[in-house]
Amino acid sequence: MSGEDIIAFVNKDAGTADGACEALEKAGAFRVERIAPTDLADHVRRAVAAGARRVLVAGGDGSIATAAGVIRGNHCELAILPGGTLNHLAQDLGLPTDLDEAAHVATGTTTRCIDVGDVNGRIFLNTSSVGAYVTYVRTRERLERRLGYWLASFVAGLRILARLRRFRVTIEIDGVEREYISSLVFVGVGERELKMPTLGKRVPDGQRGLHVIVVQSRSAGRMLALAFAAAARGVRHASRTPDMQSFVVDRVRIEPRTGLVAGRIAIDGEIVSMSPPLEYRLVREGLKVVVGDVR
Repeated sequence: MSGEDIIAFVNKDAGTADGACEALEKAGAFRVERIAPTDLADHVRRAVAAGARRVLVAGGDGSIATAAGVIRGNHCELAILPGGTLNHLAQDLGLPTDLDEAAHVATGTTTRCIDVGDVNGRIFLNTSSVGAYVTYVRTRERLERRLGYWLASFVAGLRILARLRRFRVTIEIDGVEREYISSLVFVGVGERELKMPTLGKRVPDGQRGLHVIVVQSRSAGRMLALAFAAAARGVRHASRTPDMQSFVVDRVRIEPRTGLVAGRIAIDGEIVSMSPPLEYRLVREGLKVVVGDVR
């Protein structure tokens, strides 16, 4: 491929921007553009329309998911240069975290089609959550500047227990619809680990589907007890109680118990507004990603 076929987009505001550009220039196969993160979708859309065969994104899971939403359904491959805090997808794909090594991998010819999630038309690559966790993230972010990450996390955890909102969760299992009421729903692409210290990580060669974890407790105190039980003995143990259920399915619908009011949900680490009902579905082999040449 030539540089016209492979376009690399680098978040110009990121702390790793200079290092990412240097690594891509060394690799020598990319036309590199520094852009604002808010412009990423438009730039990827124009690149795909112009016939780009591969688009590279230097950024975290949220940026990668934004590009994936544009690329999906087009004859274009996605290459990844990990530049976020957690880089979940890059880890799941076994991509190196070193920028020079990752840039070299991104020039390879080996690709893989992966499953992705879709919620109301928006793609997600790793996880989404509805309910108490979203409130937790927003509260922690507000407090972090004053209190630091760990203390802000603790205070945010206490605050969400005082204001739990409940949702109706509808899941089809073996052709039968089941309904649950929950204040916290987690949806992951692919089967997830249910025990510490790997809680939430993708299970290697696990079941394909959306891994849905539903917390049904009505009591804030019980929610806290479940959290401690999950941390100590794993979600698999906690999910054996009536207060928590765990399923791997292709579809799930989530909606408020009263009123269809737009709310906030977490998608790949970002908080977004979305109008209910939330229709989650698995898109099998919905995205082609570059995983490097086999050595």
